[in-house]
Amino acid sequence: MKKDIHANYQNTKVKCSTCGQEFEVKSMMENINLEACDKCHPAYTGKSKVGKAAGRVEKFNKKYGL
Repeated sequence: MKKDIHANYQNTKVKCSTCGQEFEVKSMMENINLEACDKCHPAYTGKSKVGKAAGRVEKFNKKYGL
């Protein structure tokens, strides 16, 4: 390998600004700040709202008498 052409690959601290969870990964950056991680994001926690789709299905069924 050639010297002085490769990026500095190091341990990086990742912190979620929403829930405060911290963990380490390998990256070229020193610190990474996330807005939502897998512990607090609605899509991963099951708290996402899908109520609008159900309303559309009912409206379609009512309109066409199904």
